[in-house]
Amino acid sequence: MLYNSDFADLARRRATEHIDVIRNMLGDHVFMTTLGTVAHEAFDVLGREGKILLFGNGGSAADAQHIAAELIGRFQRERKGLPAIALTVNTSSLTAIANDHGFDHVFARQIEALGKPGDVAVALSTSGKSASVINAIDAAKAGGLVTIGLTGATGGELSGRVRHCLQVPSDITPRIQEAHIWIGHVLCEWIEDSLFGGQSPESAG
Repeated sequence: MLYNSDFADLARRRATEHIDVIRNMLGDHVFMTTLGTVAHEAFDVLGREGKILLFGNGGSAADAQHIAAELIGRFQRERKGLPAIALTVNTSSLTAIANDHGFDHVFARQIEALGKPGDVAVALSTSGKSASVINAIDAAKAGGLVTIGLTGATGGELSGRVRHCLQVPSDITPRIQEAHIWIGHVLCEWIEDSLFGGQSPESAG
């Protein structure tokens, strides 16, 4: 078992890494410009009753579900639900598609079924290399959806496939995932304020 001083030192190192990643994003003009563009794209789509489809594998699947839940339920204000779907939650669809078509198509098939021209497809992948994610983005582009990628420093193959790519300046998976949730929270807050007006109240929890 770690001594308290050892744990505190570990926590400080990881917190410093996290702060450095966020600071580097805020100081990157290209990143912040892209983030602003993504915010406007999401606002436009939701404002005209379009929807946001989110997907990823592993921890990124959880992050996709987290962001979708903030939009469907609420982030910091009471308002109507916003249409967002995490393509990672329907186990019958996931297993049927994986069994019949292969795991690499678990998200692409759902994009084909649920996506409409002008909707937004948000791909989360720390590596930017997941075949299931890349195939889904290709399906989204073919279907006329706006494509957005959240990935790590290199962007992988995903960065060249999406219309907008938010490349977190880190190659450490946990730090990238933490930044993806920070991005999701900032977008959710801005969308709520933009669609429903006024200042957001303090978070209830």
